[in-house]
Formats: sequence, structure tokens, C-alpha cells
Amino acid sequence: MSSSKPHIAQTLLSRAHSPDTTDTLFTERIKQKPLYLRATSPTPADNRSRRRQHRIRKKEYFLRHQKPKPLSAREKRKSGLYDLPKEECKYAIFRELNRMWVAYMCEILDLGPGAWRAQNPGQNQQKGQQQGPRPLVSALSHGSKLVSADFHGAEVEVVRSRCAGRVGIKGIVVRDTKFTFVVVTEKDEVKTVPKEQTVFRFTVPLPQATATEESKDATDGTEADEETKELVFELHGSQFENRPVDRANKKFKWRNVDYL
Repeated sequence: MSSSKPHIAQTLLSRAHSPDTTDTLFTERIKQKPLYLRATSPTPADNRSRRRQHRIRKKEYFLRHQKPKPLSAREKRKSGLYDLPKEECKYAIFRELNRMWVAYMCEILDLGPGAWRAQNPGQNQQKGQQQGPRPLVSALSHGSKLVSADFHGAEVEVVRSRCAGRVGIKGIVVRDTKFTFVVVTEKDEVKTVPKEQTVFRFTVPLPQATATEESKDATDGTEADEETKELVFELHGSQFENRPVDRANKKFKWRNVDYL
């Protein structure tokens, strides 16, 4: 059986080097050297397909890492986000919201529980408590806080309006929009009252007034009525035609009220 023909590179190396050097060079530099082959050039159709797949992967990547798009006003109305279920529009349900709003307004107006200890000086002196100055609530000191307050949960009453049919409506505000107040009355009726050319009245009971109501059973009714005190405010709706989120950072200007 004839031997295999030697490699042409080994034959050429043997002409210039010794047999040992020829075997070493052939083994390390030719026989064990990797052979790099170029792939077949893709067709134009393959290039289009590759670019299309790249665009799809890039789009999917950005969609995964992109924040969800906020709903438009039409989509919110269509989804029923602004709808109030009739079975949940009960005056008794929103009474707790009104209590939370009263505590919120007391905090805004700096009416802490200890701010009205000077209400009954005789009792305070007997108990050895220190008398402090009675807090003063005025337009100059607290006006900027009142105009930027949130009225969700406030119990408002329409006292003046160009539309006589609105006067007397009283209820708890369940929605404060840009142009309207949506209130729930004591008869569990939902009414939408426009702010334009309407004056609303709301009261903030003082912390000591709340304590007096709880102790009515143990004291005389006449004395309890004398001790009960409330802060009464009137809100001109035409000057509050903005959303609560925009009202917090808005600067108000004094304007003449000539529409009533």
C-alpha cells in the first residue's frame, strides 16, 4: 500500500530547514493554525429581513422600558373614573370625611387643642394651667392658606347666588372640580353646584367645641350652647374656578366682587 502524498507546505519547508525544524514549523504554524472562512454574502432580501428584525427588537426594548401613557380626559370619562356609584353616595358615609377635613382645616388655621385653653380662665386658674394668647384668624394671617386649601369633605351651604334655585343647598363636597362643587345632601342626593356667581358658606368648629358636644349628656344644654364656638367663612366661587392641584401653587389677587 502506497504512503499518502506529503503536504505541499511540508515539502517546501523541507527544502530550507532540517527535518526536525520542518516538522515543528509545519505542526505549529500550518497544521494547528485555524482557518478563517468568510460566510457567503447575504442577498438583498436577507439584508431587509435582518434590518426589519433589528427594528422590531429595538421597538420592543423601548416599549418595555417606557412609562405608561397617561389616560386622556375622554378615556377617563369612558372608563367611568369620574362616576360616583349611587349606592355609595350616602351622607352618613361622608361624615367621616368631613371630620377629617375639619382636622385638616384646624391644622391649617393653627387651631391646636391647646390653643383655646384660655376660653375659660376660671377653670384654667383652678387647675394651675398657663394661659396663652387666643389665636387670631384673619385674612392677613391665614388668607393665603385658605385660598389654597382643599375642600374635599367640606360641608358647604349656598347662601347667595344669581340663580335663586341654588340658595339653600347644603351638603358635603365629594368632588371639587374646576368649575363646580359636587355635594351630597342630608337626603342622600347628589347635586352639582356651579361655582360661578355663587357664594358658599362653611364652618370650622373649634377643638373645644368638639369636646363640648361629647359632654352634652353630663352638662346642661344651655351652658353647652354658650361654650360652642365656630369659625364661619364665605367662599366666592367665581374666584375659585380652578382645580385643587392648581390652586396650591397659584397666587391670588384681590378683586372687587360686583356680580352679587
